[in-house]
Amino acid sequence: MRIRNFTIPSLSLLALILAGCGGGGSDAPAPTVSRSVLAVTGDMPYGASPTDTVEFAANPAYIAAINADKDVSMVLHAGDIHSGKEYCTQAYDTSIYSQWAAFKAPLVYTPGDNEWTDCHKKKEGGGLYNTTTGLIDYVVDSSNNLVDYAGGDPVANLELVRSVFFAAPGKTLGGSMSVHTQAQEYDPAHPTDSSYVENVWFEKSGVLFVTLNIPGGSNNGTDPWYGVPAMNPAQKTLVTNYTGAAMRWLDTAFAKAAANGDKAVVIMEQADMWDLDGLTMADLHLTQYKQYVDKIAGLTTTFAKPVLLINGDSHFYRSDNPLVKGAACKVEVPSVTGSKSVITTACANSVANGALKGLTLADPFDTVQPAGSYNVANFHRIVVHGNATASGTDKEYVKLVVDPSVNAAASENAFGPFSWTRMQP
Repeated sequence: MRIRNFTIPSLSLLALILAGCGGGGSDAPAPTVSRSVLAVTGDMPYGASPTDTVEFAANPAYIAAINADKDVSMVLHAGDIHSGKEYCTQAYDTSIYSQWAAFKAPLVYTPGDNEWTDCHKKKEGGGLYNTTTGLIDYVVDSSNNLVDYAGGDPVANLELVRSVFFAAPGKTLGGSMSVHTQAQEYDPAHPTDSSYVENVWFEKSGVLFVTLNIPGGSNNGTDPWYGVPAMNPAQKTLVTNYTGAAMRWLDTAFAKAAANGDKAVVIMEQADMWDLDGLTMADLHLTQYKQYVDKIAGLTTTFAKPVLLINGDSHFYRSDNPLVKGAACKVEVPSVTGSKSVITTACANSVANGALKGLTLADPFDTVQPAGSYNVANFHRIVVHGNATASGTDKEYVKLVVDPSVNAAASENAFGPFSWTRMQP
């Protein structure tokens, strides 16, 4: 047998060969992160009564319009799949799931108050505390059957929402995309966090997106269910658990974003934590949100990169930074005739221009924060337009562009790597 002579290359030459073959040399160009386009929606479809199905019937056409937008690679829904005047039923939840199955892009959804925390209310088919008997008078149909799932019990309706929309933990609707879920990545020191399958995070275009189950209205769910004199133990436990879970999930998301070098963070939750809803702080419908605002303000300050909050709940499109006192603010003013035409104006002018709620520049937390107003410049918020006029034709979505190569100054339609357009199909 003949053995061929050969020479072993030097270590320096070997390193050059490996580098030329993609061996991870320091001069290799960084991978390019592409831009993404998302359709953001919420508070729809709505009905003016339990029998009003106009918007529900129009929902497939709305979904088809988003599908027709070839730029869209993901859909976000900020909660409230029906109005506060419609019943909470298993049939309705599954019918929305069936409609959403038509989305071509992955859908990420966070629950709203109307599909679980507020189901106990009489106008949603729950019931009302009877001061004479000390019992709950439940809403029933002509056959004396409860009209709401489990009589509107919020705990049961949250489990119903999970069973319908989050049956596959770690997957978006239909299973087309993987996400990180608190149900699988919870802190073992807080085992109840494992229930919060709806709290997820994922990364897209160098940005970390995180969703939180923070339902709107009712002072963070602390208004006593069914109008009883005080919260019962089940309600207290639930509020404590989902509030704590949201706080810890925020910590997790921001730690991941920092560790991964993400350029920005997007937070999506349902509650408009700054919407007085025609009330005052003394009415105790916002004070329990201050803990979230404090947490978000602190984490955003430390992160020191753009943080965009997306919420629904108050129905009218709004672009602002409620964490900087007196910051520029734009808000939608709906037509008094209920038509599709809307204008966007400075928030300070919203009441004079006919807005249905007292949307002003005032920070409702300013008077209850010891240090005065927040001052977090790297924060911005979008309130998505919902079916503000039930049975109207006012469907809309925000077309959100995420471009990691951009760092825009805050304006009505841009902030950091984000820019957006209101779409009315």
